[in-house]
Amino acid sequence: MRQPEQPIENDLECNEVAISEPPQPPDGGFGWVMVAACSTINCFTWGVTSSYGIYLSEYLLSNTFDRASPMDYGFVGGFNFAFAMVIAPLTTYLVPRLGKHAVMLAGSVLQCVGYIGASFAGKIVHLYITQGALVGCGIGLMIVPSMAILSQWFSRKRSVANGLSSAGSGIGGIVFSWGTRSMIKSMGLAWALRATGLITLAANCIAILLIRDRNDHIKPTQLAFDLVLLRQYKVILLLLWAFISMFGYIALLFSLSDFALAIGLSREEATDIVGFLNLGTAVGRPIIGIMSDHFSRVNTAAVLTFSCGIICFALWMPAKTYGLTVFFSLLCGAILGVFWMTISPLCVEVAGLKNLPSLLSLSWATIILPTTFAEAIALQIRRPDAHMPYLYPQIFAGLSYMLASAFMFELRRVLRKMPI
Repeated sequence: MRQPEQPIENDLECNEVAISEPPQPPDGGFGWVMVAACSTINCFTWGVTSSYGIYLSEYLLSNTFDRASPMDYGFVGGFNFAFAMVIAPLTTYLVPRLGKHAVMLAGSVLQCVGYIGASFAGKIVHLYITQGALVGCGIGLMIVPSMAILSQWFSRKRSVANGLSSAGSGIGGIVFSWGTRSMIKSMGLAWALRATGLITLAANCIAILLIRDRNDHIKPTQLAFDLVLLRQYKVILLLLWAFISMFGYIALLFSLSDFALAIGLSREEATDIVGFLNLGTAVGRPIIGIMSDHFSRVNTAAVLTFSCGIICFALWMPAKTYGLTVFFSLLCGAILGVFWMTISPLCVEVAGLKNLPSLLSLSWATIILPTTFAEAIALQIRRPDAHMPYLYPQIFAGLSYMLASAFMFELRRVLRKMPI
């Protein structure tokens, strides 16, 4: 009697192993559509938020709300980032249950409602709720699901893809910095806010409908608070870098327009400064993405974080003229948001692709406090009547970046010692 061939069972086992292993990211193809979609979302979320400095200078100069202090307006801008991060754990929980498209579309509506609601605000507390909390929650519902997408589609080109995507925030900042000033001048503050809400709703909805993930292949863990990750020293270092660098980022991003006014520049020139900052972001981030993929993502993050601290002291503090302030804005714009263009690839290097959503969720929770209080602190410690009104905020931002870089250099040392 003929014996059955034994290799059949082995072949089946091998096939099961092969099926269980996720395929490598395509590193292109439809992934580039994802880059365009994520870039558009960045453009009409963070890009719009980065132009808040235009609204801030308008609120400060016109005293729009009675009894509102500069710190109050600082909190409004900070709430955009803080509430986006506060809602991140809930977003991480909802996406596997409701689907990313439903969650992200809800976010686009919420952001629109926030801007339109702000146009009817009669008290500063109304602005807290609308342009602050509602806009921030809307951004969080869109950004959190999108941040993990590109790392699923790219491996060797992961930093380039994230750099191109995050450049969208710079493009949005350019358009909305000059566009917001023009709308306020021609239509008034209220209609500028309404127009912003409707434009962002239309653009974000189109981009969201194009989004596709590869969760079926990767099977990622999607825990709102994966406390097991906090037992790892390298995770703690990454989160400390995020926490401290964000103080410098928010203080610099939102203060630059009012700083320009404080040194005697006109409103138009102050708007130009914010626009050039975002131009630097749009041009610099893809270049930095290429550098990250060719060298080391950890090295790039460490060097850029330290460099941002240095130029705060070397260029921002002595800036007294329009030309030097523009130069600082362009250079700083390319590197000040190093967190946003590197956090997703860095999370993959520290914890692996399967743990990416969980570590990103921890990262969002980590930066809630600095995004809430950084600009309020900066406005509180400025000295409007002094020779250098922004001396203390400049020192605050510079030291934040330099201290944060120390944790990233330590992370570099730890990762180099680990076995490959």
